[in-house]
Amino acid sequence: MLLIRPPGVYPPQGDTELLASCVHRERLDGSSRVLDLCTGTGAVALAAARDGASVTAVDLSVRAVLAAWLNTRLHRRRVRLRRGDLLAPVAGQLFDLITANPPYVPTRAGTGTTARGAALAWDAGPDGRLVLDRLCGAAPGRLARGGVLLVVQSSLADVPATLAALRRAGLRTAVAARRRQPFGPVMTARAGLFERLGLIAPGEREEELVVVRGVREH
Repeated sequence: MLLIRPPGVYPPQGDTELLASCVHRERLDGSSRVLDLCTGTGAVALAAARDGASVTAVDLSVRAVLAAWLNTRLHRRRVRLRRGDLLAPVAGQLFDLITANPPYVPTRAGTGTTARGAALAWDAGPDGRLVLDRLCGAAPGRLARGGVLLVVQSSLADVPATLAALRRAGLRTAVAARRRQPFGPVMTARAGLFERLGLIAPGEREEELVVVRGVREH
């Protein structure tokens, strides 16, 4: 998919593709209400819009919201765009599908809350869960009955913790998709940190991407 990406906006990569592939497996139509969090260029929001859903996309970055707006015009898809922190811009609303590609890259202690520019899209505290834990706490309550949450993350950011948090929130959870891939530039630059933290073996330069799927049954 051709996408406009200004400097400072997270480029669609393997995690974006994996999440979009899971979106296409969901049953979406004109009555489906979809929320795409941490939308970046809007790639996942556009995937849901192509399937006929009514889509709202949110990002904290002004540049990302602008990029997503340009891409919705480029592809002639209607997506409501909001700037803000996770679910704050859609307070009180319920959705049939919530998707998220949040920051999940572990950082050195003390750097997770000071990210700027493009780093907002990946820096996520010493354990990589700075945003994931907030998302797991807030998103389940915004799902309609039968609604689905899809979250993509790296195995380095504790997938079992995501599964457990969503189960505690009342969702039926499973891993919907997995993919191993070589480290990109950001992960490669931090490989030494990951080794010291025991997140990877010495010399290991691959990660597993995982999409966690949670369903609100009641």
